[in-house]
Amino acid sequence: MFAKSHTPGPTQLWLAELQSSMRLGGPLILTNLAQVSLLATNMIYMGRLGPDELAAGSLSASLYQAFMIFSMGLVSAVVPMLATTLGRRLRNVRESQQIIRHGFLTALLITLPAWIVLWNAEHILLMMGQDPVVAARSVTYMHTLQWALLPYLGYIVLRSFLAAMEKPGWTLAVAITAIGINAILGWLLVFGKLGLPAMGLAGAGLATTVSSVFMFAALSWIVLSDPRFRRYYLFNEAWQWSFKRLWKMWALGIPIAITFTLETLVFYAAVMMMGVLGQSDLAAHAIAMQICAVSYMIPLGFSQVATIRVGLAAGRVDPLGARRAGWISYILGVGFMGLAALVFWFAPLTLISLFLDLDVAENQDVIELAITFLALAALFQISDGAQAVAAGMLRGLHDTRIPMLLALLGYWVLGVPTGSLLAFQFNMGGMGIWIGLVTGLSVVAVLMTLRWMRASARLGRKRPARTA
Repeated sequence: MFAKSHTPGPTQLWLAELQSSMRLGGPLILTNLAQVSLLATNMIYMGRLGPDELAAGSLSASLYQAFMIFSMGLVSAVVPMLATTLGRRLRNVRESQQIIRHGFLTALLITLPAWIVLWNAEHILLMMGQDPVVAARSVTYMHTLQWALLPYLGYIVLRSFLAAMEKPGWTLAVAITAIGINAILGWLLVFGKLGLPAMGLAGAGLATTVSSVFMFAALSWIVLSDPRFRRYYLFNEAWQWSFKRLWKMWALGIPIAITFTLETLVFYAAVMMMGVLGQSDLAAHAIAMQICAVSYMIPLGFSQVATIRVGLAAGRVDPLGARRAGWISYILGVGFMGLAALVFWFAPLTLISLFLDLDVAENQDVIELAITFLALAALFQISDGAQAVAAGMLRGLHDTRIPMLLALLGYWVLGVPTGSLLAFQFNMGGMGIWIGLVTGLSVVAVLMTLRWMRASARLGRKRPARTA
């Protein structure tokens, strides 16, 4: 007598997807938090140097992050490409090699011009109307931080491979170790401990560069030594490149990079406008944005989960599985940001105290402004989470061009002009800038979600386009 086959019901399938997403998302989120902690640690050290150093460092940090985000978006095409490839056939060694190889090439090609631009950061800041003294001080940080870009992008490529393999544990271990290296080196070099010279802002940048080199070197060693990854021979024939394959990656990655950059530049534009308003506004904005950057790592992690899980399901032609994977990540990401909003509202001083001494008289103006900015930041937490995860869901379907246009509309046609108008024409100052941010993010969140609903509804009728 044969045993009856058991087909999982809808509830069991949703629970199974929830478990898979949490299992993959936990290490990815913690890795994101570990990575943002590198620059967050630097900001904390700068805050201890004083409000002027914090304001100067935030200018360079924002400019560096703008280039880093674009570059990271470009190499992030590795994730959906690998997910779809491995969804079709797990042991697809040759195609995996090609994707990783061209990911490394992309990292190199984008870093070289970025280094040239970042080296001339002072001229860029002056063109943007920043105070000459603050601009000159800020580049002492940039000139040691910018060299972190290439090893960091190499780390992102290898991290993408491990994530697509649904084995993100090693990346978490490496990132946590890098936090310790960055924190210790920063403490030694910024403040001149244990007999070392006090390098101030330059010491913070140098510590992050050393930490980034460690991250890439450590992951390289792991994929070369662990039998689960070594069989893919990722570094074999590393110099055999194909323009056709490179363009295929860029056709997918450029819209991702532009989307990332459009969002990042909105916040950078806010930094520039805050710099025009004054150093207190700029320092308070830097604190609020750094706190937001930390909370954003959770929906960003679920965005990465969505790209991988949706991509794997699309690769094996499982439209229902792709829809389940997308909505589970969406619910988890948006749900967390709702909790983050409550913390921003009810415990702002606890968060601000990580960056500034609350009892120092000269910090009071910055503290009051930071409280106001965090209250407004709470308003866009849910929108920020929704747009981040929805974009990741669409990337799993290789849908990157229309989301890029939606980001352009929401951030730059609506968000930035609204913030500028309220800040300078209606004399609302920093509060007006933050209202503009809330407006832009909310519009993009709605449009991205509607795009996913439409795209996912079509999955059962036709296979997702590979390079749309």
